[in-house]
Amino acid sequence: MLRLAGRILGLAIVAGAVIALSYVGKLYYLYPRTDDAYVRANSVGVAPHVSGPIVKLPVVDNQHVKEGELLFVVDPRPYQSALDAAQARLDLTNLEIRALEDAIRAARAEQVRRAADAAYARQYLERIEPLLKRHFVTANDVFDARSKARAAEAAVDNAQSAVRQAQNQLGRLGDINARRKAAEAALYDAKLNVDYCYVKAPFDGYVTNLNIAVGQYANQGRDVLSLIDNRTWYVMANFRENFLSHIRPGMAVDVFLLSYPNKRFRGRVQGIGWGLYQPNGATVGGLPEVEPTLNWVRLSQRFPVRIILGPNNPELPFRMGQTAVVTVQGYR
Repeated sequence: MLRLAGRILGLAIVAGAVIALSYVGKLYYLYPRTDDAYVRANSVGVAPHVSGPIVKLPVVDNQHVKEGELLFVVDPRPYQSALDAAQARLDLTNLEIRALEDAIRAARAEQVRRAADAAYARQYLERIEPLLKRHFVTANDVFDARSKARAAEAAVDNAQSAVRQAQNQLGRLGDINARRKAAEAALYDAKLNVDYCYVKAPFDGYVTNLNIAVGQYANQGRDVLSLIDNRTWYVMANFRENFLSHIRPGMAVDVFLLSYPNKRFRGRVQGIGWGLYQPNGATVGGLPEVEPTLNWVRLSQRFPVRIILGPNNPELPFRMGQTAVVTVQGYR
């Protein structure tokens, strides 16, 4: 009897172990988990659009700044001087345009006067030509009238050329004056350069890698500091490839950070990585490079899964590089 009870107990233990193992295995794949995960945020290098010495630096390293807050100022004096010169050139251009417009009006008035003289000369010639046969005028009179008529026509052509020349000097194309447009473009460019001297935060974030001081020369296009984007924080979690079929975008994720023990954060799967770099099979000299050995133990690859974190708690701020443990909870 005791032997039978022992066998039944042993079978019960084995069955329980199998059931427990099956249940744990199901949970293992149903709720994928990894501790190979780190908190990330986007960061940008902040560089000026103009070059010059830094004359103002109101921020310090690791400071939180708001969008539009002043980060540093490049010496604006040479660019302000260029702006004043561009404004003066625009003012002079406007004066020149008004003078050219007056010249065009004068040239047109002269053209009208010359056209009237030519019309009178043609009319006079038409009156005296019939009188030559009747000997009321001499041939010399007719010749003189013809010469004056041709001279008047030539004067009209010269007046028309003068009008076109004045219009070309004005530089008008339709309703656009090219002279004024060029001067306005130069002024706009000078204003941009002055504005570029005042470098402001493009978004809410944290100043980092600030290793400069007032007086240092800032070069156009070269980073002066870095700014960590505080608007969106996420976790890059590396999951084994045999878990990927159980992970879908939009699934809820529980996130625990080593920095804040026993504090749970919420997140959502944004997406799963589509590729990994493989040194084996890379092309060298146009030919594929394949390792001559083969490992009999095949290790699962790990693919990055991006998890967008919920709103940041000011009392528990996220930091780039924090170690995380994540568990995918499925859709909920």
